[in-house]
Amino acid sequence: MRLVNFSVTNFRSITAAHKIPISNATILIGKNNEGKSNILKALALAMRLLQEHAIYEGRRRAYRAKIYKRDERIYFWERDFPISLQNRKRSKQTILRLEFALSKEEIDDFKKEIKSSLNGTLPIEIRISEDNRPSIKVQKRGRGSKTLNSKSSKITEFIAKRIFFNYIPAIRTDQEAISIIREMLFQELRQLEHDDNYQEAIHIIYELQQKVLNNLASRIKEPLSEFLPSIKNVNIYLTDYRRFIGASRDFEIIIDDGTPTSIEFKGEGVKSLATLGLLKNRSIKGGASIIAIEEPESHLHPAAIHQLNKIISSLSNDNQIIITTHNPLFVDRLDVKSNIIIDSGRARPARKIHQIREVLGIKASDNLINANFVLIVEGEEDRIALQALLSTMSKSINLSLKNNFLIIQPIGGAGNLSYKLSLLKNSLCVYHVLLDNDKAGKKAFSNAEKDDLLDLKSCTFITCPGMPESEFEDCINVDIYQSSIKENFGVTLGTLFKGNKKWSERMMEVFHKQGKIWNDKIEKEVKRVVAECIEKNLKKL
Repeated sequence: MRLVNFSVTNFRSITAAHKIPISNATILIGKNNEGKSNILKALALAMRLLQEHAIYEGRRRAYRAKIYKRDERIYFWERDFPISLQNRKRSKQTILRLEFALSKEEIDDFKKEIKSSLNGTLPIEIRISEDNRPSIKVQKRGRGSKTLNSKSSKITEFIAKRIFFNYIPAIRTDQEAISIIREMLFQELRQLEHDDNYQEAIHIIYELQQKVLNNLASRIKEPLSEFLPSIKNVNIYLTDYRRFIGASRDFEIIIDDGTPTSIEFKGEGVKSLATLGLLKNRSIKGGASIIAIEEPESHLHPAAIHQLNKIISSLSNDNQIIITTHNPLFVDRLDVKSNIIIDSGRARPARKIHQIREVLGIKASDNLINANFVLIVEGEEDRIALQALLSTMSKSINLSLKNNFLIIQPIGGAGNLSYKLSLLKNSLCVYHVLLDNDKAGKKAFSNAEKDDLLDLKSCTFITCPGMPESEFEDCINVDIYQSSIKENFGVTLGTLFKGNKKWSERMMEVFHKQGKIWNDKIEKEVKRVVAECIEKNLKKL
């Protein structure tokens, strides 16, 4: 089961956030106080209400408390309905809509449990009015909708018991970490809810607890009645959520990083990483597993943010991740539409990378304004040659280069790689690096890898068979440029230019043997001639 979209109407600062698409990783971005956190809180509210619905409408309905009252900490209309709309006469409900996609196996289970067929999607609508009580319905249209809506209670229970949801707020204290463990315990223990022995034990616990609570309520009522004769009764109750996790709430987390210490006394960064890391290896047995994280970068050193980004990336393999952030590192640069822009209480998928840059306040250089993808090369000569080569080889690449959707970015030598990559990361570009297969290129890659700026998947070395080291120019047929070398520098290549050394070393030997000087400036000029010859030859094709 997967959550495919989510809508929020009239919740705190959010007045209309329609059909926010939810993918493996969904990133909510926006300026401060635009409602990013309230989107996550609304999702957490919807999930909590669905899960409670599974509890209250399940097997325990026969003996749940008659004095049940909605927990105002979950939803309180005067606090959670937009204050600016509270005085209007109509449409005074908070509305949350979720649409789930079911797997083939879940569709079969649905047919067995609900006795109705399904085409694969289930839309759920939750409405909460001024009385703080939710109304949960299936919003299915078309043929068979009447039958499905008549089974709303069973259907929402079917979904709810297949939801695994964790919400991690921006403030991650030791108590927040412990709270998340409690929630994980609760999710794991939910698997027992269909065990008859467990249900019978819970019923016994309920009856024993309620006797104690009723006795305590009577003792409270007696002295109060002397001062307030109008008091008719006093009731004490536990919500089912508290009742069932109460037995597992006393524990301590010890982190041993050389000195075993309670998490309570660790730094904020450690608490934050511990909180998020707890979710990495949790057990999920089918269903929709959703993790909502508010500002994952909070309290973390820049180096730790890279580590955390890897954790979140690994989590997205088996969970749906929804985060709010101000940090460009967490932006999905490959799937731009997965980034949801929150602005003035509304939400919309980003269409262009420059929209995200604008929201995050990132000032990109002119050639990066519209760029989504960057091919990084060592020198300007490489850029000239590759621009011509790639434009000829592919129509789509040619169009992307013309529109600056893809740019080829020279870095002025391999030694500048790490610095340039750090700038590109902040510019929200997806980049791939093309390096010469020599000592300088390998050293640049190693340094960038240590700085967590580059991995082997995002880097290609220029290799030539039989050559220990090689450069871009080694891949070019010498016939294309040898006449231009003679014309511009008075050097004949011929057989003197053969061998298995890299191009620049062979070229230096040829220049020296013919009485010519060779330095960095001459090398650059010769490479420029080679690049221009490639460009001219390709224009003739």
